[in-house]
Amino acid sequence: MEYTQLGRTGLKVSRLCLGTMNFGPQTEEKESFAIMDKALELGINFFDTANVYGWKLGEGVTEQIIGRWFAQGGGRREKTVIATKVYGRMGDWPNQSRLSALHIRQACEESLRRLQTDHIDLYQMHHIDRLTPWDEIWQAMEVLVQQGKVLYVGSSNFAG
Repeated sequence: MEYTQLGRTGLKVSRLCLGTMNFGPQTEEKESFAIMDKALELGINFFDTANVYGWKLGEGVTEQIIGRWFAQGGGRREKTVIATKVYGRMGDWPNQSRLSALHIRQACEESLRRLQTDHIDLYQMHHIDRLTPWDEIWQAMEVLVQQGKVLYVGSSNFAG
């Protein structure tokens, strides 16, 4: 497996990233576990997910599957660079989506719980939020980094 630096960081990730979007709705847990085990066996250490994956409002089904896989031990968590995302609607209340500081904080706590880990390696803004000031977004992310809950912050689905 070839590895590369994650952006301009010192973190090495496999050039192939395992996308987990279909774990749950289309790929059963047992098969998802087998896919993740095989990925690690082949040297793929970079896994991508999001709090909304699994397509059941507020449940984070895919993160839960990954968390149960991590909980099996065997160095699974230690060998994996886990990336997850925040933005999508996780409930019916007005602050359960987008990138307000409140939602970022609450979504991170819930992702940590579902993933059964104490930190997220790469926490990404899933989409741009033009209604929330950048200062608020970055401050919320910076606090998560300072607390040790997030190592790196990134973005996904942003226009160049």
